[in-house]
Amino acid sequence: MLPINNTLSLDDFYKVLFENTEIQPTSKNLERIDASFKFLKEFSKNKVIYGVNTGFGPMAQYKIKDKDRLQLQYNLIRSHASGLGKPMDALYVKALMLARLNTLSLGKSGVHKSVAEVMQQLINKNITPLIFEHGGVGASGDLVQLAHLALVLIGEGEVFYKGKRRETKEVFSEENIKPIKIEIREGLALMNGTSAMTGIGIVNVIYAKRLLNWSVFCSAAINEIVQAYDDHLSYELNAAKKHYGQQYIAEKMRNHLKDSKLTRDRNEHLYNDAADKNTYFKEKVQEYYSLRCVPQILGPVYDTIAHTAKILIEEVNSANDNPIIDVENEQVYHGGNFHGDYVALEMDKLKLVITKMSMLAERQLNYLLNNKLNDILPPFVNLGKLGLNFGMQGAQFSAVSTTAENQMLSNPMYIHSIPNNNDNQDIVSMGTNAANITKTVIDNAFEVLSVEIITIVQALRYLNFSEKLSDKTRQVLEEMNKIIPEIKADAPLYKTNAEVKEYLKKHEVYK
Repeated sequence: MLPINNTLSLDDFYKVLFENTEIQPTSKNLERIDASFKFLKEFSKNKVIYGVNTGFGPMAQYKIKDKDRLQLQYNLIRSHASGLGKPMDALYVKALMLARLNTLSLGKSGVHKSVAEVMQQLINKNITPLIFEHGGVGASGDLVQLAHLALVLIGEGEVFYKGKRRETKEVFSEENIKPIKIEIREGLALMNGTSAMTGIGIVNVIYAKRLLNWSVFCSAAINEIVQAYDDHLSYELNAAKKHYGQQYIAEKMRNHLKDSKLTRDRNEHLYNDAADKNTYFKEKVQEYYSLRCVPQILGPVYDTIAHTAKILIEEVNSANDNPIIDVENEQVYHGGNFHGDYVALEMDKLKLVITKMSMLAERQLNYLLNNKLNDILPPFVNLGKLGLNFGMQGAQFSAVSTTAENQMLSNPMYIHSIPNNNDNQDIVSMGTNAANITKTVIDNAFEVLSVEIITIVQALRYLNFSEKLSDKTRQVLEEMNKIIPEIKADAPLYKTNAEVKEYLKKHEVYK
């Protein structure tokens, strides 16, 4: 059981999302929520507080009568449950709910404690509210996506439960869940915030870290395939440049290759009198950039993922609501903590580096498939009969096409603000759009890496390096041999591509 104590980490999210760990708001948190609720209820008497006794957005100039206050919250939820596009996947909705629950538990939103109690049940019982990908502009928070969450919390709308899309009220009845109590500002507090973009973003970070490790694996294995010189990974060379990410990637590759009998020492081959007497070297003195510059290319990827994770965890442990209820100082502050620019920018940066990673994978793939470049493998790593069979030729087209899509998708959302809401929201973040596009870029990158992995496996079969391989390459090769057939006779590869992609998404190559 994971206690919700307002200091969630990336590891906490991993446990809930990927290991199905149940959550439990602490008694301290529930007390904090209750204190905030009681304070706001008393404080709001004879005062004008946005969203409590006023309309919303540009309609805030209208005072709401006391008898209509509760109806105001219901109206807000129902009117904004207007999403479009595909339903969000359950994993991302669960991350969204955990993010929203955590920020509400800070006690700065004035909600009734039933909100925390019902959200806990949805998360623990894997009841997934129907939330659509399109809708939020990410400035008054993710209003549309979070309205669909709020709709379910009041017992309306639809959910996915045990593989079926059903009416919320039916599932609540079966599971004995009572809808939340609407008291003061439960509608606005649920909807004002960055929890959709942040939840999606946290899943993106988890997958991006896994993807990066697979890219490091591919790069290390290709160094073995071409029997590359190892000094481009040396501590001394990479320590001469002060970027942590570069040094980290180089160290990871050195550890992978430490017991390989295939990578070469430049001292033994080129730093001697015999080599000095040559006037032409058939073998390359330095490898192509896609092999030699991996620490310099993947280093910025590592650093960006780490920084993005830091910003998202700060966001998820923050009060991203408006107004902010300050019980300690007995005050209510109006502002814009619901604005999503921090997350939007990080999502754009993340998709840029993931696109670059997919470009690196595509170039490494091309190197393996082009016999005129590598000079050690048959064209397209064709293990069949040249001319009659095609090897990995068809799969390359798919990898190139997918990489090209990533390049197009990597254009930023951060600067695509469109004023709306009668120009009340005159500059917005588009953070949820950025997070969703980044999700697609990451998924695409797994597809490109799957083609590269299949090609590496074919190449290692052809070269038959056997006991010369590093333990890590040999270990992964043994697993991949179970799902990747030897491609001699031509056959459709789409099932293998899909199976390898799922394997990469579900498994860590480095513990």
